Amino acid sequence: MRAAAAREGRGRAVLADADPYGAGRGLPAGHASVTPPHDSHDTSRGLPAARKAFLSGLRFTSLRLRLVVVFALVALTAAVSASGIAYWLNREAVLTRAQDAALKDFRQQMQTRAGALPTHYTQDDLQAAAGQMAKSSQRYSVLLVGENARGERIYGYSDLDAFTLAKVPEPLRAAVAKEQPLDDGNKSPYHLYWQRTVDRGTPYLVGGSKIVGGGPTGYMLKTLEPEAKDLSSLGWSLAIATALALVGSALLAQAAATTVLKPVHRLGVAARRLGEGKLDTRLRVSGTDELAELSRTFNRTAENLEKKVADMSARDEASRRFVADMSHELRTPLTAITAVTEVLEEELDAETGSVDPMIEPAVRLVVSETRRLNDLVENLMEVTRFDAGTAKLVLDDVDIADQITACVDARAWLDAVELDAERGITARLDPRRLDVILANLIGNALKHGGSPVNVSVRLDGDSLVISVRDHGPGIPEDVLPHVFDRFYKASASRPRSEGSGLGLSIALENAHIHGGEITAANSPDGGAVFTLRLPRDASPLTAEPGAARDAAGQGGQRDAAGDRTEEGKGTT
Repeated sequence: MRAAAAREGRGRAVLADADPYGAGRGLPAGHASVTPPHDSHDTSRGLPAARKAFLSGLRFTSLRLRLVVVFALVALTAAVSASGIAYWLNREAVLTRAQDAALKDFRQQMQTRAGALPTHYTQDDLQAAAGQMAKSSQRYSVLLVGENARGERIYGYSDLDAFTLAKVPEPLRAAVAKEQPLDDGNKSPYHLYWQRTVDRGTPYLVGGSKIVGGGPTGYMLKTLEPEAKDLSSLGWSLAIATALALVGSALLAQAAATTVLKPVHRLGVAARRLGEGKLDTRLRVSGTDELAELSRTFNRTAENLEKKVADMSARDEASRRFVADMSHELRTPLTAITAVTEVLEEELDAETGSVDPMIEPAVRLVVSETRRLNDLVENLMEVTRFDAGTAKLVLDDVDIADQITACVDARAWLDAVELDAERGITARLDPRRLDVILANLIGNALKHGGSPVNVSVRLDGDSLVISVRDHGPGIPEDVLPHVFDRFYKASASRPRSEGSGLGLSIALENAHIHGGEITAANSPDGGAVFTLRLPRDASPLTAEPGAARDAAGQGGQRDAAGDRTEEGKGTT
């Protein structure tokens, strides 16, 4: 080391060039910690499934909310990314600027102060040099370490309380003291090294270098707290900017969602109106985007639907009108035919001999079929009134037990019907329509299930429940869904029946107009059970004649039973 100094022709050591960015010159900042290796495969096991389950659990019911969330997430990602990049760039710039300034000044101070020390310096010389170096504009503490003429280690401190050798990291001391081999790329055996450390939450920059030729080793300690405060302020500013960007993006998303969802909302309102039967509903179309095309498609669909519904309504109305006109036109000749058949029946019953015995069976067949045809015409006219919505209720206070007894007695079913009903149960209903319902249910039970037929009456809150049960074989499961269909036959091999095939359908319509319902099922003890449920007071339904059918859910379950779809004897 001394020889190297002599060859340079000077008695003072030469300071190596500062190179804080050279390869391997900068040491790791702060204290290092070592984490034992672990199996990352085991840790991540099951994460995809858990993530999938979590994401599948997120359900946003509002499109507006989803749009706002997506906008906010995009804005948050962009803002955080931009803020992070800006913070990192500014941090590096601030720290590098402060670091370079301090290291450059330290190198110059080592050259001018430590390098100017005499060959045999004392501790006072080191103390004085350290004090002069610490007066630099960079405001750092200095520690000089050397050996006196007796080979004893001596120290020079600018601030004994703030900076001692214990605060210099061991890796930095070793790097500073290590002599580097000289070659074409390395002209000096010693270099300037630096390291960033943290002591009690305060960041510091520690640098060190050694004078060539036996001179002292110098260390500097500069606090980076001002830079840390500046970076903290910058971080808070960026966080506030990110929050403002997030709020702004949410507002923009709300405005965008309103712009996008307004046509969707109008489309939803129009679809609801269309579902309510307002087929003339149309959307106002403006623009050429996808929403405008959707509105045009909706308008074309609504127009086609309106045309088809109008065509179907016209055909249905024509069909109803045809049935009504046919039934009406048939009544006049049927009245005459009925009068003639009644006269013939009286002659047969009188046994006067005026009717040839050979044609007596034919006469009785004509009488029977005439009555059946008359009932069919009356039922068709009743069905036509229901379909046209012109059927009305004529309400009265009815004693249910008396009504059932009168219905059974009028049709001579007293011996075949068992009634379980308490006296005094009253309801405000249409007596004629209730009689039609009871006659059809009891008549069908007697026809297909045989006697006795059990009729029970009970109250269920504000509802009146009448059950009619027979003791027959019951209704086949495949027939139950069609029990109230018009003209339904359970077996194609039995197309002919005594009734018109409209009895149970008419009974159901009469229940609907009261705001009630009829259900059919098989009893666990055998036989079929028809359950009639009516409100005890049907007065609220008289204001709107068609409301009862809508309230009862005309499209509900209509269970059925082939030949059981015939009306009871003597019904209208």
